[in-house]
Order: sequence, then structure tokens, then C-alpha cells
Amino acid sequence: MKLSTKGRYAVTAMLELALRHKQGPVTLADISAEQSISVSYLEQLFAQLRKHGLVTGLRGPGGGYCLRRPPSEISIADVLRAVDESIERSATAPDPAAIPEERPDSLRAWDQLSHRIFNYLDGISLAEAVAGQRSGDSGSGDKPFGLARSAA
Repeated sequence: MKLSTKGRYAVTAMLELALRHKQGPVTLADISAEQSISVSYLEQLFAQLRKHGLVTGLRGPGGGYCLRRPPSEISIADVLRAVDESIERSATAPDPAAIPEERPDSLRAWDQLSHRIFNYLDGISLAEAVAGQRSGDSGSGDKPFGLARSAA
């Protein structure tokens, strides 16, 4: 499993929405300013996130994007699946035990590892990632998923 730039930016943007989910809609310009991701790139990502039912857009003054479900019900893997087709293929791949025997051992090992990583990310909700951000508990001392600021 390879985490693309698209996937990293989508997770970062969704964490920004999760951090602000009780404050109402968040504009792409605000996310862009906070996370240094271009608005045009965010527009592409949010089109995919909206298509997969993860966000909803509100037009007009005071508009922006909101999470469609509570942050506790959206996993990091859900976000990655929405924006990255190769992740989607990995997610729907058969159980690692069902990987054909004729594949070389090294490729079978990578397939199994990719499946385990995806399952791990499927078990981390946006709410858990934000809670780790707020408490500073990210394992290595760094802020999780590259969030550039502390939670307000």
C-alpha cells in the first residue's frame, strides 16, 4: 500500500474539518491557508469526498464544507478509499490468506502487509486522530498526519 500525496492531503483536509466540526462549515480557502494546499487541488479532492458521501457542501455566505457523518464514524481508510483508486483496489482485495500461491513470497508478503496497514487505518477514526492531536499523543511526538497547528 502506497500513501499518495492525494491521500495525505485528503486526510489532512478531513482532519481540519473534524477539528472544526462543531463550528459550522469550513471554506476551502480556510483549509488552504491553514494547511498550505492549493484551493484548486482541494476542489478536486472535495469533489471526490462529496461523491463518496464523506462531506457535504453548503453554498452562499457562511457556506463551506462539513463532515456528512460524525468524525467518529469516518475512518482514515474511508478518506483514502474516496480519493485514491489504488487504495480502493487494496481495500477490496481478497483476504491475504487467499493470495495465490504462485505469487513470489516477497510479493505475497507485501500484499499481506498492505492489507494489514489498510485494516489498521480502517480502525482509526477522524475523531481518534483529532483526539491524538489535541492531547499530543501521536506516538513519536510529532503531530499526526502533518497537521500544522494545534487544535483550538
